Amino acid sequence: MLAVSKRCFVFPCSCRAAPPGCGPHTLGRLFSAMTQVVPPILSVTPSRALVDEKFKVLVENLPPGYPVTVRSLHNSEDKHDWEAYGHYVSDHSGVVSVSEDLSYGGTYTGKEPMGLLWSMRPVPGSRPGLRLRKMNVCTPMLVTISVHSGHEGFRDQAPLASVLTERWYMAPGIQRITNNEQGVQGTLFIPPGPGPFPGLLDMWGGGGGLLEYRAALLASHGYVSLALDYLRFDQESENLELKYFETAFNIIKDHPQVMSDRVGIFGLSLGSLVAVTLAAYSTIIKPCCIVCISSNHYYPAQGSTVASRFEGVTRQLYKARVNEDNQVIWKDVGLEFITDPSNIAEVGRINCPTLLVNGCDDQNWPTVETAEDVARLMREAGKEHLLSRLAYPDTGHLIEPPFSPHFRATTFVIHSSKEKVLLLWGGKTKPHSDAQEDSWRKILSFLQFHLYCGPCLKAKI
Repeated sequence: MLAVSKRCFVFPCSCRAAPPGCGPHTLGRLFSAMTQVVPPILSVTPSRALVDEKFKVLVENLPPGYPVTVRSLHNSEDKHDWEAYGHYVSDHSGVVSVSEDLSYGGTYTGKEPMGLLWSMRPVPGSRPGLRLRKMNVCTPMLVTISVHSGHEGFRDQAPLASVLTERWYMAPGIQRITNNEQGVQGTLFIPPGPGPFPGLLDMWGGGGGLLEYRAALLASHGYVSLALDYLRFDQESENLELKYFETAFNIIKDHPQVMSDRVGIFGLSLGSLVAVTLAAYSTIIKPCCIVCISSNHYYPAQGSTVASRFEGVTRQLYKARVNEDNQVIWKDVGLEFITDPSNIAEVGRINCPTLLVNGCDDQNWPTVETAEDVARLMREAGKEHLLSRLAYPDTGHLIEPPFSPHFRATTFVIHSSKEKVLLLWGGKTKPHSDAQEDSWRKILSFLQFHLYCGPCLKAKI
């Protein structure tokens, strides 16, 4: 484990708002005491960590009973500012511990050790529909944690103290290799050490493009992971497309640092459909297990490709409901498709352990109904013992790694037409964030059990 020293940046104290019950003379005496003895000290431990690791935020040397705002601020790669903040009051010894104390207001309330990350949202005045995603996993997410005097006007004042933290998807020693082998487009992540390691084929959903951050994080937990770009390479036929996915799987399986009989598939939304399709129909590959987040088993007439199926769904966009905030709800359209038995995959053919992770407030796809149908079909095939299910109340479609912000609705570009719409994904921030943390822990346990069959290996920052 790489040792990292605590980094604290302390700035001169300033305040715009007096604590309740304090007049200007009292506030002046408090400030005088603060500056003459020791200025406030802010620490974040660890200040450099993987994105799924918790940190502790501590503010010391405040006057007893003093109101402060603790804030996080991140400037994204697309140059948008994201923030979260909680309002605290120091204890009798002048300390605020974000891990142990209650937030009395802000973007989160109550005792929330990681609220400064999961409750992040665009700063006031930002355009609607933003989504925060890490595109360059070779650099960290830089998050500034700061403490401000009072509970109001904190954005307009200099902080009492500030610390710059690093949140990484890719642990030290991970190899990142661009893959163009055999026509397969993606990025391979290999954990440090000689191996061999289990492998994972990682696929995102209908937004298309190459997303690497989850694969990098999985590699940080000891899995050789291939982040696959698949939508923009629409194949001419179902057989050619199936071969593309099988080739990608075999690139992992045949890698010299991979245990060839310990390779699984990890998919979200449309990626979960690919996972189900490969597990049910491929005669070439045999995944050891599959993880399906926001499950999809829509599989219409033989001969169609994943891309053409998805395009068929988007062509029905005109049927979708639009709410009062002009957010498009796809769930009902998807429900029309999967109620026809001829439109669903033969999941009873699956012969490997399968984990379904779904949000009960998913407004993008009928994932709850999908999970029920998958359970019924696998039960009828005598394979219910292979199925594990996680369902989370008030949780939406975009179930990300832990402490990621919740996105209830974001701008989405339709792959075929390039039309931009505001899609409603669903979920409520607090329960959705709890679900992300809980599901990630259980996903890692599932993968460890079926791919490692031993103690969980995890790289450390």
